[in-house]
Amino acid sequence: MQNLIDTVFKTEELLIPAVIQDNKSLKVLMLGYMNRESYSKTLDTGLVTFFSRSRQKLWTKGETSGNFLSVVSIEPDCDSDTLLIRVNPAGPVCHTGSVSCFKGEDSEGFIPKLSGVIKERHNTMPHGSYTTSLFNDGIEKICKKVGEEASETIIEAVKGSKERLVYEISDLIYHLLVLMEYSQVSIEQVEKELYSRH
Repeated sequence: MQNLIDTVFKTEELLIPAVIQDNKSLKVLMLGYMNRESYSKTLDTGLVTFFSRSRQKLWTKGETSGNFLSVVSIEPDCDSDTLLIRVNPAGPVCHTGSVSCFKGEDSEGFIPKLSGVIKERHNTMPHGSYTTSLFNDGIEKICKKVGEEASETIIEAVKGSKERLVYEISDLIYHLLVLMEYSQVSIEQVEKELYSRH
């Protein structure tokens, strides 16, 4: 990686885009800019450091939030004017608390979308909604449903029926999301906890 300095950063002032990608999920997390100095610091520390164009100084991602980006690999593109940096993030990357700064339709998968629907149901409590009935019944009923779905998931796993197992896991995840919304626990908080254990 050290030999990229002269290949990519032909002058001290040159800024090049750096695409940040999650090493495990391969999700594109963000885009930043690097100069020779920020690249060198990234190599020295193992943490992604950009050159902030707005502040005109070096900026290590995570220095405020604690959500650092640990470098796994750095590759230039075919023209040596863009870097692809694969990282292990220490938590959500976007300042909004999202996993990624990019908000394409599938950028965060369906589970966060379902979580959003559950949150909306909790806010509006529409009549006739099963989710509304769970919120109305309270925490004990929600926890009972989580327990039931966990038991059914275990049963199908032991039986070896993959189709039924997928069905029961889906029920379990839905009810866990309801429990999380009721208890005001976000997906981002759970992700951050999981990242901290990795």
